[in-house]
Amino acid sequence: MTSLLLETPLSPDQRNCAEAIRSSGDALLGIISDVLDFSKIEAGKLDLECITLDPRALVEESLEVVAPMAHRKKIELCGLLEDDVPAALTGDPARLKQILLNLLSNAVKFTETGEVVLRVQLDTRSQSMARVRFEVRDTGIGIKADARSSLFHSFSQADSSTTRRYGGTGLGLAICKRLVEAMGGEIGLDSTAGAGSTFWFSVPLPTAEITTIPLPIESLDRKSTR
Repeated sequence: MTSLLLETPLSPDQRNCAEAIRSSGDALLGIISDVLDFSKIEAGKLDLECITLDPRALVEESLEVVAPMAHRKKIELCGLLEDDVPAALTGDPARLKQILLNLLSNAVKFTETGEVVLRVQLDTRSQSMARVRFEVRDTGIGIKADARSSLFHSFSQADSSTTRRYGGTGLGLAICKRLVEAMGGEIGLDSTAGAGSTFWFSVPLPTAEITTIPLPIESLDRKSTR
């Protein structure tokens, strides 16, 4: 309803108030979603789908969600899908997208200038299985070496000032780690304080048959926004 309100004629003060309501609502929704997901994982109630997925569509849909936030901050956002990644895989596209959105949102949130790049590449491949690596690289604030070991723990962030400035529950990365491990994969990061970070995860995904001819999709580079 706030989004609809923002599409109507408003005075500058009214628009600022409505934007504050929308951002607060989004933040609250994020907290609720994190707590519910974490509770489900802790209770052993996490169920993963096993359906055919298109990695190109997964990348495009993830970038489209975070593009408005990147645009507001004037950050370049782009995706790179290597040619050797199979066009059809089997897995849980909703959970993979959840992981990507968490990593992409964090990258944009902690980046003031520069770029955020999502790269998908093939690690290894057998006749029926592909191990796919997803990387989210940013030019943001980076992470100190002594803070990295706790980042994937529940309710943890790099430091207390991060929580005060950027908000969040400290559950997002813990949930990502649990989801990746449930898929039989691994997750990690490479970072230098003040020089950006690269969060990555790799998961084994069975290959699938392409049953239809895919429609041509615009180059991922066109998803970039400044």
